[in-house]
Amino acid sequence: MTEEPAPAASPPLVGEWVRACGLQRADALALLRACAGISHAALLAHPEAPLPDSCAARLRQAAQRVRAGEPLAYVLGWKEFYGLRLQVGPQVLVPRPETELLVEFALQHLRPRQPAEVLDLGTGSGAVAIAVAAQRAHARVHASDRSAEALRLAQDNAARLLPAARPGGPLQWHLGDWMQALPEQAGPFDLLLSNPPYVAADDPHLAALRFEPALALVGARRSADGLAEIRALLVQAVPRLRAGGWLALEHGWNQAAAVRALLRDAGLRQVHSLRDLAGIPRVGAARAAP
Repeated sequence: MTEEPAPAASPPLVGEWVRACGLQRADALALLRACAGISHAALLAHPEAPLPDSCAARLRQAAQRVRAGEPLAYVLGWKEFYGLRLQVGPQVLVPRPETELLVEFALQHLRPRQPAEVLDLGTGSGAVAIAVAAQRAHARVHASDRSAEALRLAQDNAARLLPAARPGGPLQWHLGDWMQALPEQAGPFDLLLSNPPYVAADDPHLAALRFEPALALVGARRSADGLAEIRALLVQAVPRLRAGGWLALEHGWNQAAAVRALLRDAGLRQVHSLRDLAGIPRVGAARAAP
């Protein structure tokens, strides 16, 4: 007797895939839109719609990566930051919402249409530098990073997101260690911004961050308190601040007091912390003597 062929498997339905994929609903919806072009509204209207085979395969692969702990932003290839869609990859940190505090601080201290010299140290994807440049077109914005791969990605983001002609000129890119990346004639700066590495070398949370670059998390100068890079940055950066210029640094959730002490020890004034939406101090800010 000839065996009858097994019936072909039915394609998964959109609603079934969202329920069974093993992801948080927001992540599942983001993948559904990116891999299959299906919006949340379309899902609600037609949860019984079948997924085409090619889309189902892409969704399975993408969901597997997210379940393995890879950041959703790497799987998608982009991350929203201050209204901008930035390309991201494993050569840079995924921009976090708390880093937008640096942009808010910059916009408070840079008046529209006023020229100013601004530097983003350790720019990564270019998130802070590009957001500031987009909002303050007359500012001359510099950005540095010690990773050539990160700097290339930041340049690509700037080319895509910023107008070809700005009153403040194109962003200036510098490869190297903190201020050593810049030519001696650069500056003095009205505003220095940085999201530096601040994770302690033995921090147990590093395992959960294994997909992101260790250089951007713990830095080249590893330390038990995570502040070695901030100490080096301040030594190099404070002398390049203009009189009355401002400096703002992101730091860990439990490092505010230590960072404020470092800012005071560096001779800066008006030292204070900025809090994120959860009320946690995440940025230390201070001003050079007038």
